[in-house]
Amino acid sequence: MKFVLVHGAWHYGELWDPVRAHLEAAGHEVHTPTAGGLGPDDDKHVDLRGAANPIIEYIRAHDLDDIVLVGHSWGGYLISRVAIELPHRIRRLVYFAAFVPEHGKALVDEVPPHLRAALQASADERGDGSVVLPFPVWRDGFFNDGSAEHARDVHRVLRPQPYGAFTDPADMTGWENVPQAFTYLNPYDDNDITQGEWGRHPRLSNRLGVFRLVGMEGSHEVLLTRPAYTAEKLIEAGRD
Repeated sequence: MKFVLVHGAWHYGELWDPVRAHLEAAGHEVHTPTAGGLGPDDDKHVDLRGAANPIIEYIRAHDLDDIVLVGHSWGGYLISRVAIELPHRIRRLVYFAAFVPEHGKALVDEVPPHLRAALQASADERGDGSVVLPFPVWRDGFFNDGSAEHARDVHRVLRPQPYGAFTDPADMTGWENVPQAFTYLNPYDDNDITQGEWGRHPRLSNRLGVFRLVGMEGSHEVLLTRPAYTAEKLIEAGRD
């Protein structure tokens, strides 16, 4: 398979490297571009199109087609935009612990009120168009199946997230042209926005209509805590 792995918020392409190594060892082609606003020197004032554009440009520049396009977390917004722009290059979309956008709704509309308020407070405090993730939230909500030391090591290399990409409503015009081949990959211990009423699955995953559901053990950041296992589940999620 030919994978394009799209990271989530506060992440960037290189954080896929452990998973990428296992996928490549299994004989698959893997690409891990970084979204706009998450490069080391990027302007943080970007919307969803600005965030997705570098991924779209990467796919075009490398003339990639027949791709399994994977979006982790916020990356669900990005792969949806990419698929709308490049439907003929898509083999399957895999939403990995990911948001599934609805036309006219932004990410901040899809999270609990206390998280939306915390994001706004971070944006107000920083004043540069970005928001950051406090370590206690990262440790218990995102990285709950990893060690404290590993959680600290990764948290230190996360990057400020463009807040405009959280407040920009999704434009799903053209979604009907996207190939109807979807997988939702659901980690059972994913608790970054809390489970139950606000959980992504099945609240958001059901927007896909008919889709393959693949469950797996692990937290929201299982790609970092268990990369070999994550690679195995991505292969299961992406297969025909």
